[in-house]
Amino acid sequence: MPSVNILGLSAYYHDSAAALLRDGEIVAAAQEERFSRKKHDSRFPLHAIEYCLNEAQTELSELDHVVFYDKPLVKFDRLLETYISYAPRGFRSFLAAMPVWLKEKLYLKTTLKRELADLGGCKIKQLPSLLFAGHHQSHAASAFYPSPYSQAAVLCLDGVGEWATTTAWLGEQDKLSPLWEIDFPHSLGLLYSAFTYYTGFKVNSGEYKLMGLAPYGEPKYTDLILDKLLDLKADGTFRLDMRYFNYCTGLTMTNKQFDGLFDGPPRKPESPLAQREMDIAASIQVVTEEVVMRLANTLHRETGQTNLCLAGGVALNCVANGRILREGPFENIWIQPAAGDAGGAIGAAAVAWHQYEGGERPANVDGKDRMQGAYLGPRFSSETICHYLDSIDAPYQRLEEDQLLELVAELLEQENVVGWFQGRMEFGPRALGGRSIIGDPRSEKMQSVMNLKIKFRESFRPFAPSVLADCVSEYFEHDSSSPYMLIVAPVKETLRVAMTEEQQRMFGIEKLHLKRSGIPAVTHVDYSARVQTVHEDTNPRYYRLLQAFRRRTGCAVLVNTSFNVRGEPIVGSPQDAYRCFMRTEMDYLVLEDVLLSKAEQPAWEEDQAWMEEFELD
Repeated sequence: MPSVNILGLSAYYHDSAAALLRDGEIVAAAQEERFSRKKHDSRFPLHAIEYCLNEAQTELSELDHVVFYDKPLVKFDRLLETYISYAPRGFRSFLAAMPVWLKEKLYLKTTLKRELADLGGCKIKQLPSLLFAGHHQSHAASAFYPSPYSQAAVLCLDGVGEWATTTAWLGEQDKLSPLWEIDFPHSLGLLYSAFTYYTGFKVNSGEYKLMGLAPYGEPKYTDLILDKLLDLKADGTFRLDMRYFNYCTGLTMTNKQFDGLFDGPPRKPESPLAQREMDIAASIQVVTEEVVMRLANTLHRETGQTNLCLAGGVALNCVANGRILREGPFENIWIQPAAGDAGGAIGAAAVAWHQYEGGERPANVDGKDRMQGAYLGPRFSSETICHYLDSIDAPYQRLEEDQLLELVAELLEQENVVGWFQGRMEFGPRALGGRSIIGDPRSEKMQSVMNLKIKFRESFRPFAPSVLADCVSEYFEHDSSSPYMLIVAPVKETLRVAMTEEQQRMFGIEKLHLKRSGIPAVTHVDYSARVQTVHEDTNPRYYRLLQAFRRRTGCAVLVNTSFNVRGEPIVGSPQDAYRCFMRTEMDYLVLEDVLLSKAEQPAWEEDQAWMEEFELD
């Protein structure tokens, strides 16, 4: 019986991506930004599609279905009703106020067919069938179907998809049933993005900065948010007071009434951070966690399920995820590693496989998910890498694996910063040991060195630890797997450095340079860490590197941050990796079994105005 090949697509809003499923199994998935080098690229994922087709060794014409993660706009009357109600000048301002993503929905089907026909060099009538899955349906499918559970409750929270902003589902083997939803404009994702905008960060990319800033502040504005902005019910459902927001009809997220609540206009991007922004970040983080916890409790009470799956952009709030795991009613939680719009490509294809084709879901008898560690992108052979390096006269060593790992472990022990490029590229926003920059977590200078000299980013931002999966409980108050860096857990009490009375009185950015634990480079100011457990079956080389580092140092943890600089997507190719290596103060670069030393490289002649190419966010 021939295989069924389904291509899932997300595009036109942000983080466009493609994913290819064969008989329900994920063959390949990638984000367009990794090829185009435009961060959060929203355009039709031409390069990502080409990669998926090449990885699957198939042609566009041989696909059974192409599935988009959003539905064309069909309820235009509802659109009119919603936007006219919030447009200050009624119908005349409606079209001008309509966001771009809604305007594009009017022509979605025609646009997709034209793009696909151009890609395949064929006529529209020769294309495979074009299907559409619901936006939140795609999120829910991306969370449940690849999860390790045969049954689970599913919670999806994001900015907006079609009309839904929050949805609840019940997953039962091959079936995914909707339970209830909260609709636009009432959105936890857009509320968090409003505060992202107000504190001077970029919407749709700066939310994780707001989360990282929160521990520096005090939640002084929590009651104000709950009194004025958010009508939160005991079951977690909510409504926003739209008098304070501008995202329905304007070009900004908040308005002057919002400014009045928080004693001033939004912080200008790139201006110094004040204690006010830190306290606001702490406050909206507390509110977000409270909403998510209440919704999770409600969903557990209604379904009786012991497992919870999460997706949507809010599911990338790993602090909230950690609270659900530690304090919530569910025994297990699983978060789609590409929880944002990119992951919708996987979900859309899964919807077509299970609900259109009637395909069965393989039994997860081993309790493992089906995301393959999120290593679903391109890989490069050593021969390809050496050919490139030879073409630019870059000196390098090619080493046997055991020799390479022992040498890299030694270099890390000496506080060198190493670019680590090996295996398949990760799918989703996190580097997981495929396209990473790594360092020694015991170093007191590593956090500032990586932020200022490698990443060119804000000094307050924390780094994540990679830890051998079987050693995680030795370092963190956490005893289960967290392979996708989506759970925040406290550092073990025995590793913490107690603060003096004077240090306890410090506030704001003063806290940054205090040594908090025996692994200071990955310990945030509140003694937390965004944990990634490393597993031998999904990333054997990275696992063995951690083992080699542990043999040398007794430490089973490494600093892991994404292989990129601020404003640039994570590197996708050896060329990207070498360019990033030479543009920063990284000390060494590993490309598969090839090792390069910065000290041995020829002078980098590229114009150093390269930073101006990237939009700082």
